[in-house]
Amino acid sequence: MVDVDTPPRYSRLPEPLVGAMRELARTRRLLVALDFDGTLAPEVDDPERARATPEAREAVLRLLAMPHTRVALVSGRAIRSLEKVADLPDTTLLVGSHGIELRLDTPDFTVDLDTQEIKNVGVLHDVLADVADSLDEVWLEKKPAGFALHTRLATEKDSRMAHLVAMKETAAELDDLTVRSGKNVLEFSVRSTTKGEAVEHLREYTKATAVFYAGDDVTDEDAFAALGADDLGLKSGEGSTLANYRVPGPKDVARALALLADLREGDVHEQ
Repeated sequence: MVDVDTPPRYSRLPEPLVGAMRELARTRRLLVALDFDGTLAPEVDDPERARATPEAREAVLRLLAMPHTRVALVSGRAIRSLEKVADLPDTTLLVGSHGIELRLDTPDFTVDLDTQEIKNVGVLHDVLADVADSLDEVWLEKKPAGFALHTRLATEKDSRMAHLVAMKETAAELDDLTVRSGKNVLEFSVRSTTKGEAVEHLREYTKATAVFYAGDDVTDEDAFAALGADDLGLKSGEGSTLANYRVPGPKDVARALALLADLREGDVHEQ
C-alpha cells in the first residue's frame, strides 16, 4: 500500500535537478563518481571516524548492484584510509590521493615513485613536521606522494600561521610541488594529478556514456571542469562552483543518489 501522506524522500531536491537526473538516468552506461568527506559523509574532527550517512550508503549499494552502472569514490584520502572509512564492496572503483592511487577491478594498487621523488618526500616531511610540531593541534598525515597538514582543531591564528610558514618553507626547499588547499587542510605532493584527470581516466576505463559527479571541496572543481554536456555535476555545500547544481550537504546528496537509483532501476532493464 502506498502511503500518500509521505512525500518521496527526494521531494526536497530542486525540481531542475530532478529533471536533469531523469535525463541522466537514461544513459546507456553510467559512471557515478563521488567524493567522500563532506559529500557522502559529514565532516568530522577525526578523519578516521568519518562514515557515509546510512541513506547515502544504501543508495550507493543499490547503484553498485545495477547493470551498466559503475560507482567510483574519488578522494584526496590515501586509498587505505578510503577503503576503511567507505567500507564498500570490491566492485567499487577507488581513487585516492587526488588520482595518484587507483584501485580498479583488482585488489592491487601501487604508487611507484622514482628516486628523486622519494628524496623529495623525505625533505617535505622534515619541513612540514617542523611546522606541525611548533603549533598546537596541527598535525601531519602521510600520503603516498606527500603529506597533508591538518589544522581543523587549531585556533584561527595557528591555522593561518601553519599555512603561511608551510608554504614559505616548502617553496624554499623544493621546486615543482603540487599544493592543494582544502577545508582546514593544506596538501603537498611531489607528483601532480587532479580529480579531473581521475574522472577522465574512469570515464575511459568504464566506457561511460555519461558521468554523475558529486563533491564539496575546492579540489572537486577540477572534476566538475572535466564534465561534458551529457554529464551532471552536483556541489555539496557552499562556495563558488562549476557544478550544474547545488544541494546543502550530505543528506541531500543521499536524496539525489536515492533518486538516481530509483530512476535507474526503472530504465536500466530496457537498455
